[in-house]
Amino acid sequence: MANVISLTAHDGSLVEYVDAIIGQGGMKDVYFSPDKSYVVCFFRTKADAATRDRLLTIAATYRDRIFNQAGGDFWQNLFCWPTKVVEHEGRLGIVTPTYQPQFFFKVGSRNNDFLAIKGKEKEGKWFASAFHQNKNLDPQEKGDFYKYLQICLNISRAVRRMHAAGLAHSDLSYKNVLIDPTSGKAAIIDIDGLVVPGKYPPDVIGTPDFIAPEVLATLSLDYHDKGRKFPNIATDRHALAVMIYMYLLRRHPLRGRKVNDPDPTRDEELSMGANALFVEHPTDKSNRPNPADMKPSYLPWGDIDKLSYSICGPYLKKLFDRAFTVGLKTPSERPTADDWETALIKTVDLLQPCSNPACEQKWYVFDNSTVPKCPYCGTAYVGPLPMLNLYAKTPKGQFSFENHRLMVYSNQYIYRWHTLRSVVPNEKLKADEKQPVGYFVFHNGRWVLVNQRMTGLRDIDEGKDIPTGQMLELRDGQKILLSNEDGGRLAIVQISNGK
Repeated sequence: MANVISLTAHDGSLVEYVDAIIGQGGMKDVYFSPDKSYVVCFFRTKADAATRDRLLTIAATYRDRIFNQAGGDFWQNLFCWPTKVVEHEGRLGIVTPTYQPQFFFKVGSRNNDFLAIKGKEKEGKWFASAFHQNKNLDPQEKGDFYKYLQICLNISRAVRRMHAAGLAHSDLSYKNVLIDPTSGKAAIIDIDGLVVPGKYPPDVIGTPDFIAPEVLATLSLDYHDKGRKFPNIATDRHALAVMIYMYLLRRHPLRGRKVNDPDPTRDEELSMGANALFVEHPTDKSNRPNPADMKPSYLPWGDIDKLSYSICGPYLKKLFDRAFTVGLKTPSERPTADDWETALIKTVDLLQPCSNPACEQKWYVFDNSTVPKCPYCGTAYVGPLPMLNLYAKTPKGQFSFENHRLMVYSNQYIYRWHTLRSVVPNEKLKADEKQPVGYFVFHNGRWVLVNQRMTGLRDIDEGKDIPTGQMLELRDGQKILLSNEDGGRLAIVQISNGK
C-alpha cells in the first residue's frame, strides 16, 4: 500500500496525501488525500519566489475576497479554487477540492464506451464539437439546448466574478472548464495561473482555438517589446465568446474555408491571429464553411445556412457580432462577462419547449414569428403562443420597454426578477427571491397566469386585482401590472398563433 504523507501547509494546517500519482497535467502531478475530499498537486519544475508568492496570494488573499464575503457560498460550485499551498522535498504544491461527482462521465462514449472515458473528467472539448456529439458521446451524456445555455450562464458568472476582482484566467478554454450537460453545471479549474495586471504576468499564452488574435499576431515579437500582447481580461473575453459560440453551435467561429497561407503553421497563426475572420461575418463571406466539403458527422451544425447563429436569439446574436467583427481587432469592444450573463438570462426567458419528443435539443429560442418552429427538427408550434413584453417605470412615471420578453409555456414559472426591476438573478438573490411567484398553464382551452405570491398583480384593462391563489386569463394586447411594489414591472401580452 502507498504511504500517507503528512505536511504542514503555509497557513499552518495539516495536509495529507497518498503517495501515488492519480493524474498528471502539463505541469503538475496529482495525488488524492486519504478520504479523497481534496487533491494535492505538485509542480514538476522547481518553483521560483514569484510563483510561490502568486500561489499564496491566490489561495489566501483572493480566495478570501471571493469566498469569505457576503454571497461567497454561491461561488463554491463555480470554481475549483486552491485552498492551501504546500512544499515537500523541494517541490511546491497546491491543495484544491476534488471535482464534484457530476463532472465525471457516468456512461462514457457510444458502443460500450469504446473511447474509455467513463469515470474521466468532463472536459468541455467533448461537448463543443459536432463530431463528438454525433459520433462519440452516449445520448445520456449529451444534454440539450437549455442545459448548454445554463452552462454558458454559469461560466459567464464565474468569469465576471474573476474579472471584478481584477483577475484574468489567462488560459480560459474548454480544457480548463469542466461542464455537465445533464445538469447545466460548470466549474472553472486550473486557477493557479491567474494573471494580476502589473503584479503576476501570465505563464502561458493560452490554448489553441481560444488564444486572442492580438496575442497570436504579436507572438513573434520579443518578450519585452511594448507591442507584444499577453493574456489579460480582454483576451479572456475573446475566449469566453468562443466558448459560448462553440457550446451552442458546435463549431468554431473563426475556422472556415479561407486559407491565408500554404504553410499550415503560418496559416494557423494568420487565421486565428492577424487575418481572423468570423465565419458568419455579415458582409464578408469568404471564410464561410462549405457543407459539401464536410463529413456527415459535422452536419447539420457545420451548415451555417441551416443553423445560423441567429437561432441563439437576438441578444446572443448581437454579442456574437460584437465579439467576432469589431471585437476581433479592437479588444475594448468585446462583450464583457456581465454582458453575456445578461444576454443569456434574457435568452432563457425566450425559450420554448419543442413538442417533438424525439427532438435532441428539446428547446429552441422563439424567433417572434407568427408560425414558430423548432430549427433543429423542424416541428412547428401548434396553437396560440403568448409572451409577456416587460416594461419598467421611468423616473417620469411612464413605462418604457426593456427589450426583455418572457415566453409562456405550460408550467413556466415567473419570478421576482421578472416582476421587479430591482431584483437581479445573480449571487445576491435572497432565498425567498429564488422561489417562483406564479406560473402559467393552458387551462380549459385558454392560457392563464396563476398568482402564487405576487403582491399587486392587476389586470389594468379590466381594472381588476388578482389576489394570491387566483388566476388571470391572458389576452392579446392585455396590460398587466406584475407588482405594486416600487420598481414593479408592467407586462403587455402578445399572442402569436401557430398552425
